[in-house]
Amino acid sequence: MQDVVNEVGAFAPVIMNAIKAAIVLIVGWVAAGAVAGVVRRRINSTPQIDPTLGNFAASSVKWVILAIVLVAVLGIFGIEATSIVAILGAASLAIGLALQGTLSDLAAGVMLVVFRPYKLGQYVDIGGTAGTVKDLNLFTTELVTPDNVQIIVPNGQAWGSIITNYSAHDTRRVDLVFGIDYGDSADEAMRIILDVAEADGRVHADPEPWVRVTNLGDSSVDLTARLWCAADDYWDVKFDLTKAVKEAFDAKGISIPYPHSVEIHKEG
Repeated sequence: MQDVVNEVGAFAPVIMNAIKAAIVLIVGWVAAGAVAGVVRRRINSTPQIDPTLGNFAASSVKWVILAIVLVAVLGIFGIEATSIVAILGAASLAIGLALQGTLSDLAAGVMLVVFRPYKLGQYVDIGGTAGTVKDLNLFTTELVTPDNVQIIVPNGQAWGSIITNYSAHDTRRVDLVFGIDYGDSADEAMRIILDVAEADGRVHADPEPWVRVTNLGDSSVDLTARLWCAADDYWDVKFDLTKAVKEAFDAKGISIPYPHSVEIHKEG
């Protein structure tokens, strides 16, 4: 019995250290999240500072605090900070090789914040993946698709890909293509399209709307309309004008051809 008591007593310091370490980890994790939240709110509440910087700064603060917590936990087990630095220095090559992807994402995250090819709330296409930027932190960029699907893009891939930012400018050009029958007047159809575009207050007068015959198809004369509007109005203008032009064509007797088949009956 005495031997059992002695063995338990020998492990008591280890158990106590483990409990202390667990408490430090839990408190440190909660504190890191709380401090990061405060930093994010303070920065985002300042109109002069881009919200993208707030999220990135909050993420940076969180990881720094967690690194300090990790050093404190190791210290509980008797590993001094100087020893940790020495160990990391000796193992730097192995760590660098093992974490090269993560370090690349970290470096790319810094570049994305410095050069800011996109910001929070903007609609972008990153290497063929499109969505609205919801978050940009140290390691990843979070996108949300129009159908509310979350997409996580590693910053290293984002920085190394072609980035198309549809929200970078205040205005966008809307291109609309309408096909009319060969028997209809192209000039009249173009006037109808221009009238509809100019009657919409969201369509900019400068640059002025533009309509031309752009293609002679197998069954239709194709008319292309190009007009400008605010970037936020892009989809509404595109959908509304498509409907309005179709209704105007119907009212003026301009037909929009569509594929159809003719059945031939043979006698005999």
